[in-house]
Amino acid sequence: MSSATWRNVFTYNKYTQIAARALRQSLNESERVQAEKRGLTILRYQNWENGVGGPQTHLVPPVEKEIKQGVV
Repeated sequence: MSSATWRNVFTYNKYTQIAARALRQSLNESERVQAEKRGLTILRYQNWENGVGGPQTHLVPPVEKEIKQGVV
């Protein structure tokens, strides 16, 4: 089996998702939670009419960050 055989099975993006998930699962609990938070993506869109952009709308509203006491 050659090193490029995975290309016949799935795309490069899918390959990187699998590798990233395996890496995150191998981390300790505290590092794993931090790594999963970095992996979240915020998706928003904006309607344009006559060359003018309208308001940006979040597809899924972002979760408000909790402000911990004593941490800036």
